[in-house]
Amino acid sequence: MKDTERKLATILATDCVSFSKHMEDSEEKTLRNLNECRKIIDNKITEYGGKIFSTAGDSVVAEFASPVQCVKAAIEFQNEIYKRNDHSITELKLEWRVGIHVDDVIVENDNIMGSGVNISARLESECEPGGILLSTIVKDQVNKRIDAKIEIDGTRKLKNISDDFEVYKISDLHIYEDDFLKEEIKEKNVNKQEPIAKNKINKAKKIKLAILPFENLSKDEESEFLVEGIFRDLIQEFSRMQEFEILSHQTSMDFKKSDEDALAFAKKHLVDYLIGGNIRSAGKRIRASVDLTDASDGSNLWGEKYDRVIEDIFDLQDEIVMKMSRQLLGNIEISSLQRIKRKPSENLNSYEWLIKGTYHHVRSGKENNFKALEALDKAIEIDDTNARAHALKACTIGNGQDDNYYEDREKMSKIGSEHVKKSLEADENDFEVLRISSAIAQGNKEFNKSLEYAKKGYSINPNDPRILNRYGICLVKIDNVDEGLKHLHKALELDPIPQGAATSCARYDALTVGYFCKEDFGKCISWGEKIQYMEASTWLTILYSVSKNDEISKVKDHNIYKKYENDFKEINWEKTVYDMDFRPEDTRHANLLEFSNKMFPNIKIVEKTA
Repeated sequence: MKDTERKLATILATDCVSFSKHMEDSEEKTLRNLNECRKIIDNKITEYGGKIFSTAGDSVVAEFASPVQCVKAAIEFQNEIYKRNDHSITELKLEWRVGIHVDDVIVENDNIMGSGVNISARLESECEPGGILLSTIVKDQVNKRIDAKIEIDGTRKLKNISDDFEVYKISDLHIYEDDFLKEEIKEKNVNKQEPIAKNKINKAKKIKLAILPFENLSKDEESEFLVEGIFRDLIQEFSRMQEFEILSHQTSMDFKKSDEDALAFAKKHLVDYLIGGNIRSAGKRIRASVDLTDASDGSNLWGEKYDRVIEDIFDLQDEIVMKMSRQLLGNIEISSLQRIKRKPSENLNSYEWLIKGTYHHVRSGKENNFKALEALDKAIEIDDTNARAHALKACTIGNGQDDNYYEDREKMSKIGSEHVKKSLEADENDFEVLRISSAIAQGNKEFNKSLEYAKKGYSINPNDPRILNRYGICLVKIDNVDEGLKHLHKALELDPIPQGAATSCARYDALTVGYFCKEDFGKCISWGEKIQYMEASTWLTILYSVSKNDEISKVKDHNIYKKYENDFKEINWEKTVYDMDFRPEDTRHANLLEFSNKMFPNIKIVEKTA
């Protein structure tokens, strides 16, 4: 005979939000993180005298003798899970809903049944992720007996329950987070702290960092632009520092899109430390939560929260960089911190439009190209001294020219040139301005200017892969092949897939041309064979390299020739060689022209334009 008991009890029902979707995405990762959350939940329920009954892993039903103890348990485990999710390298941020009701229930051995269970489950299903909903009877029992604020949350028509239910919510959950508008964050005296990595630093080797994409806790589109902009700018700030080596924006974004564990990601890229965080905005105020993790064991070394108005965003970024640098290196003089300060615009509205423009610029397609131009125009309209907005507009126009997006190409070229000039006038020490100006100058055959801009950009920001790639290209084509190849290899290491790209083809392309310039034809061919989508000029350099190892008559038997033969039938090879931006007097320029005339004698040559 079954052991049956009827009694009045407080019932807690909790469930993991979007569990099925998480399982569909990754079963192993979801189950691993579910177990971590269940440890938190189960321990708190037991600590406050609860008994767990029904459980399906992603849901729990528990019974308590006291509604006060039940609500306290729920508050504590919701706060603990919130803290867990707030940690930037938490693999999967699972959220839970909670419903609590007091009613008569039937207990049969290890089963619990009755309307109390049903109503708790219905309240849970109506609850916001991370929240707690209470029935009226629970509210009346716990009011003024718990250290938490309770607010009415309207009425609910609960499934299979005839009466409308008045429900209440715990409104000050995560108080340590949500009360940030009222609290002053006290600065820690970092000057007296011992450097965390003091005994780990190999002075002969740079510390390698990865900044993981920051989480947008506000979940709206406007905040998304802001969060991505801050994340991007922090990478740029750290990349300025000679003492560090830092993974690129794109490499970090690729991690965000993957199911890869943060520590596995760090190991793959030989990263010493991970920097992560989240940002929440409220009106004109933001809270940034940042932490530093030792990639060797996953231990959290340092964390801090910052409350600021949006107008202070540049100062906040500088503060984060300084504090983390000191944590890693100790209180030594960091020469590169005595740098020219980066401020794309003192006007925050202009800066926000710059962020939006950048967001669309790095994405492909005509629509994104036009949206980028529109946003950058607004940034410039608000602040005509926003140097980076001018430079990025010129770069966006250049991309659109390459893809034939504009009907009046001549007009757009003139506009692009005007904005390059304005960008340098506004800030000749902004490395992004210098990078873009270098590329445009090289395309205009202003070789000395191109090299000058790239070299200066590199001196300001030596770890940014885009600067490394730009300076490397200048060196291999204009000045110093061996030094240029070092920079190109470093760009590939830090940023195998550049911003806006889906493959490493751009990096392989640069190395292919670099080894052609070095006249290392074997490596030119081997790097070229890695390219999935090849430019006509690169194809020509590879075919030339093949011809140096074999008779020209046998070039057409090579797999590289056969693969792209149909793609490049109508190419004007003289213009193609001209657009490779070698100096006209360069023997490489002349050699490629001579070779193209032998390989493709029937191609009509049209007059090139400067």
